[in-house]
Amino acid sequence: MRDVAREAGVGVTTVSRVVNNAPSVQPEYVERVRTAISKLGFRRNTIGRDLRMGRRTATIGLIVEDLRNPFYSLVAYEVEQIGRSHDTLLVTASSDEDPIRERELIKELCQRDVDGLIIVPTATNHAFCQPEIDKGVPMVFLDRPPDGVEADLVLLDNAGGALAGTRRLIEKGHRRIGVIGYEISVFTIQERVRGFRAAMAEAGFPVDERLLRFGSLTPADASADVAALLDAPQPPTAFFCCNNRITVGVLDELWRRRLQLDVAGFDDVEFADFLPRPVTLIVYDIGQLARRAAELLFRRTRDREINAQRIMVPTRVITRGRAEPYPMRAQPGNLVPASAGNHEADQLNRRAPADQDLRHVKPH
Repeated sequence: MRDVAREAGVGVTTVSRVVNNAPSVQPEYVERVRTAISKLGFRRNTIGRDLRMGRRTATIGLIVEDLRNPFYSLVAYEVEQIGRSHDTLLVTASSDEDPIRERELIKELCQRDVDGLIIVPTATNHAFCQPEIDKGVPMVFLDRPPDGVEADLVLLDNAGGALAGTRRLIEKGHRRIGVIGYEISVFTIQERVRGFRAAMAEAGFPVDERLLRFGSLTPADASADVAALLDAPQPPTAFFCCNNRITVGVLDELWRRRLQLDVAGFDDVEFADFLPRPVTLIVYDIGQLARRAAELLFRRTRDREINAQRIMVPTRVITRGRAEPYPMRAQPGNLVPASAGNHEADQLNRRAPADQDLRHVKPH
């Protein structure tokens, strides 16, 4: 900074005021300082500035399950926007649903002196985070609660959303409802199944445990589970899907079989408005979920003495898709709806590529 002051013919204080965009600096001095900065290639030491202001590095970390998932991409975007408003840089990493990698990432980011962390937890126990929190690194957990640590938490109303979505199916006259879910050990799936069971109990209907299938990690897995249930002696008349990847797989199998069974799914589905059939979806504001977590983290950086907060983001039930199917032209390579006696549709469908389905979508 002294070199810039010497080149511009001004004092070091004037250079500092220009660099920090302070008001009331004469335009002539601003121009001279900026010219000197450009000539000398001066770069401000933001770490030193932040340490003087009581901040660590003006960076925060976000650890999610998988950044390729559009859900987490939106979360990262919203957290980044809040960070920018606080002059803070966001560092994002994927745990790949691996507890060991998650622990390594938390350790690495804390060693880099981040101002705080937002974590979508994977590990079953997060007691290892407590020493870092005690050292002054605030943490906010998102979407799933941690075990073994007292920390801020932002969740969806998973059980309430599943309750409302299942009610829609019951109102349509369904009693035998198939449930397709991710790993039952995951908190969000447990809560959604709890909401499903509550709706069935509320209506006085027993739950046939044979209709509940878990472990679907991909749309293809969900399609296979649906096929198994539909081929059973007493198949379900509707399906409740525990996330949008599963909804895609369920709809794909129903499409292949030309079945118009009712479906309710948790999470929104990209391009759902273009589906040739109505689908009940339990949706929520991903932006609100992420913003609440980020705002809570920055509040915690200012006041570490407040009690741990638990925030619940609401869900709502909507219907997307078309009430009537699209008219489809019979062109080679297109899948067209089959109907009784529609020999042309059957022939085209047999010629369609095997991968021409909904499985290329990778939703949350």
